[in-house]
Amino acid sequence: MDPVWIIAVIIWAFLIAYIITWIISGLIGAPWVPTDIETINKMLVMADVKPGEVLYDLGSGDGRVIMEAARKFQARSVGVELNPIMVLWASLKIASSGLIGKAKVVWSNFFSADLRKADVITLYLLQTTNERLEPKLKKELKPGSRVVSHVFTFKDWIPVKADTQSQIYLYIA
Repeated sequence: MDPVWIIAVIIWAFLIAYIITWIISGLIGAPWVPTDIETINKMLVMADVKPGEVLYDLGSGDGRVIMEAARKFQARSVGVELNPIMVLWASLKIASSGLIGKAKVVWSNFFSADLRKADVITLYLLQTTNERLEPKLKKELKPGSRVVSHVFTFKDWIPVKADTQSQIYLYIA
């Protein structure tokens, strides 16, 4: 078989798998829309992330939040991502950045992930997803844990801080 044909089939298979997983991720939680580094840093500063704290990023995509939290804030960072292609991509980025042991991404649905160890939760999901996730966060998070959401709020939870220009909201469990 012609090597060009094999490469074309592999590329098409990868693209189809990516599109399918992107659609599934969007239906369950939120599609991947990358957050810029400036906003990520504002979120982490607003959450007052401290060295050694455990940070979970729900719907972590390519891992940019957990990598930034590990690199600049020395947090032990865990990304929870449903899309296996994004998990692989984020894991490769973490390894190539020398952050193994400081940041990791797990292939999981954040609705079933155990969040009890989290000191900080970051998320950029959808309004309906936040509303579905709110009871889980209130039930599982230890008192004083911080939740920072970009753009979307929680229906029955009042933010303790808000940067309306950047659309960043801080909640305390």
